[in-house]
Amino acid sequence: MTQTQASTTPDLHFTIVIVGGGSAGIALAARLLRVRPTLDIAIIDPATTHAYQPGWTLVGAGVMKLRDTLDQEGGLIPAGSKWLRAAVTSFQPEANTVTLDDGRTVAYNRLIVCPGLQLDWDKIKGVRETLGRNGVCSNYSRETVEYTWTCIQSLAGGTALFTQPPVPIKCAGAPQKIAYLASDHWRKKGTLSRTSVDFCVAGDVLFGTAYYRPPLHDAIDYYGINLRYKTNLIAVDGPARKATFSVTAPDGTVTEEVRSFDMLHVTPPQSAPDFVKQSPLADATGWLDVNPATLQHSRFPFIFGAGDVINTSNSKTLAAARAQVPIVCANILASLDGKPLNGHYDGYAACPLTVSYGRVVLAEFLYGGKPAPSFPYDQRKPSRFAWFLKTKVFPRVYWDMMLKGRDIDLPHHPNWITD
Repeated sequence: MTQTQASTTPDLHFTIVIVGGGSAGIALAARLLRVRPTLDIAIIDPATTHAYQPGWTLVGAGVMKLRDTLDQEGGLIPAGSKWLRAAVTSFQPEANTVTLDDGRTVAYNRLIVCPGLQLDWDKIKGVRETLGRNGVCSNYSRETVEYTWTCIQSLAGGTALFTQPPVPIKCAGAPQKIAYLASDHWRKKGTLSRTSVDFCVAGDVLFGTAYYRPPLHDAIDYYGINLRYKTNLIAVDGPARKATFSVTAPDGTVTEEVRSFDMLHVTPPQSAPDFVKQSPLADATGWLDVNPATLQHSRFPFIFGAGDVINTSNSKTLAAARAQVPIVCANILASLDGKPLNGHYDGYAACPLTVSYGRVVLAEFLYGGKPAPSFPYDQRKPSRFAWFLKTKVFPRVYWDMMLKGRDIDLPHHPNWITD
């Protein structure tokens, strides 16, 4: 079946169909049903386990247990909605239908696309074969995040490499967070002095929002981390413990550099899911094409987007999804009622940057990198208060409020949920 063909009679029909049962999808269904309990809503997602992914930095650093970041997907589906445990293979926006991998077609009055993004491990040659062993770990993988902590604990000196691919990626601060926490652990154990730590960034800045860069550069200097710009991981030989990087010189010359390692933390390249990328809903770069304010699709007015899959310029964080949920909810209901779309997303995103055990730089910002602090202190200064929020408050707010459609009743600032 092509992207624009569909069965004459759909197998199922719902007022609102939500593609994706992650943070945005569950929160949107819960919020919509709280506001309008009679809505006929379906959530399409094949996953059986739901993850609080912001916790994986803490799992990789030995602060949180993996089991505390996971829950049963079925138990989180809001009462009153229908869970279709299947995957979407194609969209037919002219017919207001989607096609599932079991061949069924599902019709909708309104569609919300929020399946997150995909991790493109295969863009790094050899990494799949060695991930989770040979000192190669990643906090972006549920299967290997605990191995990150094993690697950190077992390293008593040598070379530790941490990588960040070209953006956009989910929580662009996460690749450096674990570098700081690992370095802090080695400092406390007395082994940092005999450990060479490199943070290899494919881009040319440490953090996208300039306002928050100074304390991060302070952390880089404090731990003696070697910051290597324009250095992108392209291949890994796990048994030989060698990593190959594409390095771009200031004059634009690109060369390959092979480096030995004792520990390698990999952040994979990321992109929109293939079924979105290859659909009529995507823009030229593959992301879901939406209006940056209303989050309505740019060409198909019955379709809206939220979360990591959309092509807005905000950072892809849980905080961004949280801020988008009330906007999409309000605009979906307005669209159903034939009213103007008055909900406008301002690009809010946030990232609690763990610069050490016990201290966090709480970065919050809007479109254009405009700082948007929620609390009455200089959030560029690493604080124990922000660590308490990161480790204790945010997880409980996520499970007990956001996924139940409640935390979005709070004022826009403070947002209370960050990534």
